[in-house]
Amino acid sequence: MTHEKLENLFAPKSIAIVGASNKKDKIGTVLVNNIAKLGYQGKVYFVNPAYKMIGLKKCYQALTEIPKEVELAILAIPGKFVYETIRQASGKVKNFIIISAGFSETGTAGKKLEEKIEKLAREKGLHILGPNCLGFIAPPVKLNASFAAGMPTVGNIAFVSQSGALAVALMDKARKEHLAFSKIISVGNKMQISETELIEYLGNDLRTKVIGLYLEGIKDGEKFLQAASKVSLKKPIVILKAGKTAKTQIAIASHTGALAGSDEIMSVAFEKCGVIRANDLDEFLNLLKLLSGYSAPKSSQCAVITNAGGAGVLATDAFKDKQITLADISAASKKKLKKILPSESSVENPIDLLGDAQEDRYRAVLDILHKEKIENIFCLLTPQGQTKVGQIATTVIEYSKKRDLNVIPVFIGGEKIAGALENFTRNGLVNFSTPEAAIGTLEKYRVWQQFRQDNAKIAVLKIDRTRQQQAQVIIEKALSEKRKALSFADAAKVMELYGIAAVAYGNVTEKNINDLKIGFPLALKVDSDLILHKTDQGGLRLGIKNEEELQKAFNEMQKSFPGEKIIAQAQVDKFAEIILGIKRDPIFGPVIVYGLGGIYTEIFKLVNFLLAPMNLKEIETQILKSKINFIFKGARGQAACDAKEFSKILLALMSFAKENPQVKEFDINPLFIYNDKQGALAVDIKIIF
Repeated sequence: MTHEKLENLFAPKSIAIVGASNKKDKIGTVLVNNIAKLGYQGKVYFVNPAYKMIGLKKCYQALTEIPKEVELAILAIPGKFVYETIRQASGKVKNFIIISAGFSETGTAGKKLEEKIEKLAREKGLHILGPNCLGFIAPPVKLNASFAAGMPTVGNIAFVSQSGALAVALMDKARKEHLAFSKIISVGNKMQISETELIEYLGNDLRTKVIGLYLEGIKDGEKFLQAASKVSLKKPIVILKAGKTAKTQIAIASHTGALAGSDEIMSVAFEKCGVIRANDLDEFLNLLKLLSGYSAPKSSQCAVITNAGGAGVLATDAFKDKQITLADISAASKKKLKKILPSESSVENPIDLLGDAQEDRYRAVLDILHKEKIENIFCLLTPQGQTKVGQIATTVIEYSKKRDLNVIPVFIGGEKIAGALENFTRNGLVNFSTPEAAIGTLEKYRVWQQFRQDNAKIAVLKIDRTRQQQAQVIIEKALSEKRKALSFADAAKVMELYGIAAVAYGNVTEKNINDLKIGFPLALKVDSDLILHKTDQGGLRLGIKNEEELQKAFNEMQKSFPGEKIIAQAQVDKFAEIILGIKRDPIFGPVIVYGLGGIYTEIFKLVNFLLAPMNLKEIETQILKSKINFIFKGARGQAACDAKEFSKILLALMSFAKENPQVKEFDINPLFIYNDKQGALAVDIKIIF
C-alpha cells in the first residue's frame, strides 16, 4: 500500500456513507452529522435503501447508483451485508471503512466472513480499514469519518488505536491536556490495514511528528520490525501495549481476535526497532505531549533547579539507573551562582534556590545554565507562601523558546499552580506533577534519539545456501525416519556447520566400550529422540572414572533403555555454563534465548532474548547490557569471557534458525565457555522437529 493510495483513504475528495440515517442514536446518523457538519469540504453522498432523502439531501439505494466518483465508502450496516456491498461496488470504490462488527472478534463464522472480504480486497485491489472499528479523524482536513464526537485540535500527533473506546477516551482527555492531532485512526480487527501499514504511512506524513499507538497485538511481527525500524530513524513511535499477563491475553483474544504474544519478547522487539514503550496510560500521554512539543535531546546531561530541597532530593533519586544524568557544573559557573544566590543555597546539581525564591533567581540560574550549554533543564517549583507562581512560569516559558534548550517545568501543587499550568499549555510546554515522571519521560526520548544515532544501517541476515543444504540433508533424513529429534551425533554435526563445537564424544557398544579413546572421567547418556530430559529419567551418569565403572553404568543403562543408543562424552573443565535456545514466537518468529545455564537455569532465570536480524556489534552491545553481563565484564577478580566470540555464536544461531525452519525447538544446555581461552563446547544439544 503506497502512501498515495492510503492518502486517498485518509484525505478523500468524496465520501459515501452506507447506512446513513436520521434516527437518533444510530451510528449512521452520527456519521452523517460528523462528516456533514464539522467542516469537511469534499463531496458527501448518503446510501440507504430505507430512505429517499435525509434532510434536504438525496439518499441513494446503493453505492453503485452514485453517478460520480467516490473515493471512500464508510459502511455502518449489519455485518452480514458487508461482503456483498463491497463486491458490488468494488469496480467503482477502492477505499472502505467497515464500522460494522460481527467478524473475527465473534468466533469462527465471523472469522470466515472476514477472510472472505480480505480475499476480495486482494483480488480487487481495495484498501479497507476495520472491520469492527471506530473509523478515523483527520483534523487538518476537518474530516471526522468516525462515530466519535467532535473535532480535535490540529497538531502533530498521530494516534492509532486497536480499541475504539480508548480512542474516544483519549480524545476526551486530550481536550483537557491540550493534545493536538494530525490523525486519529481506529484499526479494529486489522483485517487488511494494520499497525504496520499505518506506521509506514504516518512515517511519510509531513503533518505528523510523533506516532502513538495503543495495541493489543501485532499482526505480522517481521513486517512490523522492518517498518518500525525504518520509521524510528525519522520520527518517534510510542506504543502502549496491552497483554502483559496470560489472563489479559485471553481477554484480548475474545475482544479483537488478536494474538498477544510474550510480553518480554514484545519489549525486546520494541527496543530492537527503536519503539518507545509506555508502561501505562499516564506515561503514554506524557510521552506524546513531550515528544510533540520538544526537540529530541542531543545530550544526556541535565540540570535541576528547585525552590524545595525535598523535591530536589526526589529528582536526584529519579536519575538512579537512568541513561540521562545530572551534569557536573563547572567551577566558573558555581562561582557565578554563589554570587547571585543566598549563602544557604546549594550550587551543586540540583541547584536549590530556597523557599523564598522569586522570578529573578530562576531567571539568573537559567541564564547561567544556558551559557554552560546544559541542554535539558528541569524547573521544579512548590507554591510556598511567598512564591509568585505566575511570574516564575512566564520566565520558564521565555527560556523554553531558546532553540538549544529543553526547559521542562515540574510545578507541584493544585489550585495555586492552575493558572501557570494553563499558561504552559498555551505555550506548548508540558508540566509534570512529579520529578520521577519528568525525568523518566525525558530519558525515553533520549534513548530514542540515541537509537537514531547508533542505527543508521539496518542489519540483514544472509542465507548460506551451501551450509543450509548440508544441514537439511541431516534434518530431512531424520524426518524421513519419523524421528522427533536429531541424535546427539547428528546434532553435533549440524552445529559444527555453524561453528559451534561439541565436547569429545562417541557411541558406546559392547564391541568398542574398551576402545573409546575419549579418556576419563567421562559421562554416559542415552541418545534417543524419545528421551529428551535425560537427568529426570535416569539417562545420564556423570563422573565415570575407569573402565569398570563404565561397564557397570553401560549395563545398567542398556537395561533401563533397551534398544536405545548410548554415548560417552568427555567431562571437561568449564568456567561458566550457558543455555542457548531458539523459541518460535507466534508473532516475531525465531527468538534467540541465552542466559545462565546448567542447574542454575530454573533457579535464577537469568535469561535474555534477541530478535534477528542483528549484526555482531548489535549482539555484543546487548550481551554487555544483559542479565549475565558480569560473565563478560569480569567479576570478583575473575578474567572476563570474550563477548565478541560469544556474539559470533549467537549470530550463528540466528542463521541456523533462519536456514532451518523445520526446527521447532532447539537448545544447548549447557554450553561451556571460558575466560582463559577462546572457543566454547556444547555438552547437550537438542534439535527437535
